[in-house]
Amino acid sequence: MPVEVFDVDKFAQLSEKAEYCDVKRLKNVVKLKLRTTRTLYTLKVEPTRTDEVLKKLKCETREV
Repeated sequence: MPVEVFDVDKFAQLSEKAEYCDVKRLKNVVKLKLRTTRTLYTLKVEPTRTDEVLKKLKCETREV
């Protein structure tokens, strides 16, 4: 079951253990999904802040 994270810094910290990060762009929000060996972590971000958050991540990013 996915776990939603609301803090960008915690999400960046979790990205160190992640295999990859999926980026799903919708109309009003961008969903970032981190896949670790056990859990899927999600973060919803405004489209204007997406690039700022992606720079903090330490794993491979994929556009979905």
